[in-house]
Amino acid sequence: MGLRKIEEQIDVIRKHIDELDIEKKALKNLQNNVKSAMFETKKNLYKTLDPYDVVYLARHSERPNIHFYVNNLFTDVFEYKGDRNYSDDQSIFGAIALFEGQPVTIIGHVKASTTEDNIACNFGMPHPEGYKKAIRLAKQAEKFNRPIITFIDTPGAYPGIGAEKRGQSAAIANCILTFMELSVPVITIVTGEGGSGGALAIGCGNKILMLENSVYSVLSPEGFASILYKDASKAREAASIMKLTAIDLHNFGVIDEIIKEPLGGAHTDPHAIIEDLRLTIANNLDQLNKIEKNDIQKHRYQKFMDMGVKTYENHRNR
Repeated sequence: MGLRKIEEQIDVIRKHIDELDIEKKALKNLQNNVKSAMFETKKNLYKTLDPYDVVYLARHSERPNIHFYVNNLFTDVFEYKGDRNYSDDQSIFGAIALFEGQPVTIIGHVKASTTEDNIACNFGMPHPEGYKKAIRLAKQAEKFNRPIITFIDTPGAYPGIGAEKRGQSAAIANCILTFMELSVPVITIVTGEGGSGGALAIGCGNKILMLENSVYSVLSPEGFASILYKDASKAREAASIMKLTAIDLHNFGVIDEIIKEPLGGAHTDPHAIIEDLRLTIANNLDQLNKIEKNDIQKHRYQKFMDMGVKTYENHRNR
């Protein structure tokens, strides 16, 4: 049984308990007993999540989005809009701000918790103008020697006809090239769903971090299942072999650190991860600030060249 169905059953049980017409003291004791039993069940459940359950948590509608992180990690935030050519893409957020007193540039995908807001930000799927805005801000950061912090949370770039007409693939490629050539430090944080080139476009960091229940992959499990099995309903089976979880990617050397989440996922207690995230960003930023400006690009290039090498060598030497 998947995590989604189990959580739905827990909600039904909780609702029925609230509706019971029994003595208040007895009801309170019953609620406490059920709450304790649910906590133990939930604790054991989250110790054995399969990869598709992690995908469910990464996509959770109440999962904190970039606005939450910006509001709680940065000060003096000044948002930038538009690509100075076509329009402003609300699925990409860009701003300059202060992090622990240091000027930084923030770039990230935008998702929302309501249908109306998700329509406005295109469910986190950027158009070409979104990536062009990211390029503009990255070049500005280079000019003023500001480190860049990117937040990844997207199912992928928008595949619509209009986006393709305006050069979606070229915009993604140019964004990747721009980030790889930067001489300022780049820290990338996968906070939810990191899908395909839409995520990689702003994912070329010197340091790549992932929240514990986030995912990062070349395509969605549903897309993978459609290709491999000709059946999207086999997404759970596909996820189990895609190696898309934070633990898998850390083992492969694709990411550098995993940031723990509260029991049940980041959405259950969003503020619980803020201090850990703040400390992790500060430590990585401090490390990168010590690297000579001329060597930052080499550091980033070598990081990507080394991805998977250690895992391959270990496998070959078995």
